Amino acid sequence: MAEFEETLSFELEDNRLLGLVYGSQDIHLRIIEHKLDVSISERGNAIFISGARDRVASAEKVILHLYDLAKKGFKVTADDVHGALGSLERHEEDYHTPFSGDIEPLQIKTRKKVLKPRTINQQKYIEKILSNELTFGVGPAGTGKTYLAVAIAVSKLLEGEVQRIILSRPAVEAGEKLGFLPGDMREKVDPYLRPIYDALYDFLNPEEVTKKLETGEIEIAPLAFMRGRTLAKSFIIVDEAQNTTSVQMKMLLTRLGQGSRMVVCGDMSQVDLPNGVRSGLVEATQILKGISDVGILEFTSEDVVRHPLVAKIVKAYDKEVQRRKGLNLGSNDYN
Repeated sequence: MAEFEETLSFELEDNRLLGLVYGSQDIHLRIIEHKLDVSISERGNAIFISGARDRVASAEKVILHLYDLAKKGFKVTADDVHGALGSLERHEEDYHTPFSGDIEPLQIKTRKKVLKPRTINQQKYIEKILSNELTFGVGPAGTGKTYLAVAIAVSKLLEGEVQRIILSRPAVEAGEKLGFLPGDMREKVDPYLRPIYDALYDFLNPEEVTKKLETGEIEIAPLAFMRGRTLAKSFIIVDEAQNTTSVQMKMLLTRLGQGSRMVVCGDMSQVDLPNGVRSGLVEATQILKGISDVGILEFTSEDVVRHPLVAKIVKAYDKEVQRRKGLNLGSNDYN
């Protein structure tokens, strides 16, 4: 064996949790092997890791993290493995802090499931939402920006901390021309809010979603219809906020009323506004940075918790954007 390689062995105490940690046919261990370029074998509750010293140490951290989740009653999935690996890559120095020792990962309890953060940034995002009246979640698709916000909103509604959930977004990219779409207001914007509906159905029974939409406990409020309102005792979620203009964003943020909480989500790399029109999300995160009761969390491709290929796609596009910037060919999406 080369000098820079080593073999580490350790044991997991509770044999009942091994299936959760290893995964079906040891798939979780195979994912770690592939990502970190190590060799992992197991005999019962004993695990053996061989490879470069730093990578062996990293693999041990990930496995112990999965074991810690299993001990706390979570169902460990491949997404947890990818999330832990992504967090390890981006936050090597403080990887252990949120999820080990006496510190419990934050849990979001809804009617149908208990949700937990899968990456360090997801943990920080949840903390910001819970501790600030206004939170911006900015970053690529697949990082859980909207999904986690919906989960927290449902949790707060069920606990009685808010009286309603308000879901909003620019109805049509580069302008809210709702009149050209058939149907009433709800039917006009439903296609654009489908991801939020999908999240709602993950956390509430379908009949509950229908009932709460009918009673107004869950309200669909397109951005074009928010002007002039004051939203009290509400949990407001604004999706696709990168497609708001500066005027729209200021109007939106000033709707916040007593006892309310607002989460604004968007991906600054997918601005669909016309050339020369600055994104209200870009401007707001710059203007409001550092203000008390305003939280801003920026996700990166390392926080993507969808299929691993999604993270690679995001990285490839980010790299191309940086290349174009270097050639002064970048669009105004980031200006």
